[in-house]
Amino acid sequence: MSPSTNRLSIFVDGNNMFYAQQKNGWFFDPRRVLEHFTRPTDIKLVNAFWYTGLKDPQDQRGFRDALISLGYTVRTKILKEYYDDTSGRISQKANLDIEIVVDMFSTVDQYDQVILFSGDGDFERAIELLRAKNTHITVVSTEGMIARELRNATDRYIDLNDIRTHIEKSDN
Repeated sequence: MSPSTNRLSIFVDGNNMFYAQQKNGWFFDPRRVLEHFTRPTDIKLVNAFWYTGLKDPQDQRGFRDALISLGYTVRTKILKEYYDDTSGRISQKANLDIEIVVDMFSTVDQYDQVILFSGDGDFERAIELLRAKNTHITVVSTEGMIARELRNATDRYIDLNDIRTHIEKSDN
């Protein structure tokens, strides 16, 4: 990689990744994620963002503080409840997609590469626009949770299970 293409930004769709990790039966360590993707010494991490929905303002306080101490910028939104007429179930959703896209485009001059942890197809158009600006896009998700449109729009797709040994949270 040439010296002018080594600036990296990481965007983690926390709620989407929570469900992906739950599906896989293991969880990743936010610190190990940063270490893994900056392991080539010529890679300069310029931003790392983590987006998550909260039940209330105190929800996940310790986890959010830990993320901030690792260098992540944490964006939150209070979860909203939605009633599904078909199933009769109430679901909660924070929907931070707009915040992710706004951060991607407001910081676009700072990076050459993006790693997006999400499987959400809503990001397809944003990814296409970033690629048109010669930004290299890697999407990290897992089978069964990666939208076909997103996988098609990205430069590179990495399944979480393929990097598990590098990013999995250990018990110690």
